[in-house]
Amino acid sequence: MISNFEPLDELFNVLNKVLGEKVHFYVIGGAVMLYHGLKVATKDIDIVVDSKKEFLETEKALKKTEFTTKLPSTEYKKFDLNQIFIKEGFRIDLFQRTVCSGFILSEGMKKRAQKVRDLEHLTVSLCSTTDIFLFKTFTEREGDIADCISLTRSAIDWDMMLDEIDKQMKISGNKVWITYIGERMDLLLERGVRIPIIGKIDRLREEYFAEAEKRLTTKN
Repeated sequence: MISNFEPLDELFNVLNKVLGEKVHFYVIGGAVMLYHGLKVATKDIDIVVDSKKEFLETEKALKKTEFTTKLPSTEYKKFDLNQIFIKEGFRIDLFQRTVCSGFILSEGMKKRAQKVRDLEHLTVSLCSTTDIFLFKTFTEREGDIADCISLTRSAIDWDMMLDEIDKQMKISGNKVWITYIGERMDLLLERGVRIPIIGKIDRLREEYFAEAEKRLTTKN
């Protein structure tokens, strides 16, 4: 488990020295929450890179620094997780642009990310807490509901989140996502979390189920 950001800084400095080309890490998940004081410890470092070239360069650098690979477990079946790297107290979940059943690192997410390190070969940006909240509504990992509750202590931009949901569904054509998001938000409501956009989420869910029923009726 990692309990502060210092070991991550050290890791980024080590990787910067062995990377052969410029790579940009977009960090999501618990590591960002740790940085903002929203989580006391994390076991995973979730990193997204935007291209195959950056993914391969990162993979090569991690192996040079004695990280070993591990196959994703069934817990990560919806994650589109490309590779897991393990070394002592570090576990890195590495994604190439796509996270969670086709959910992509969008241009909006990249613009909202906070650049925290700009080294010779490695730039590190932390995705916004709003976008991390949204990522976590797609997952079924133990602890993600608690993380979402913690994230609401930060400045969540609910309208921007709703706009990102709409853009992601249009990009992928996968409207079923709204049911995943809605289910997680229902759980958060049960735990007393205020969700200002829940009425709009409910309407989007109703539209999805109405369209699905219409397609089923037409098919039969």
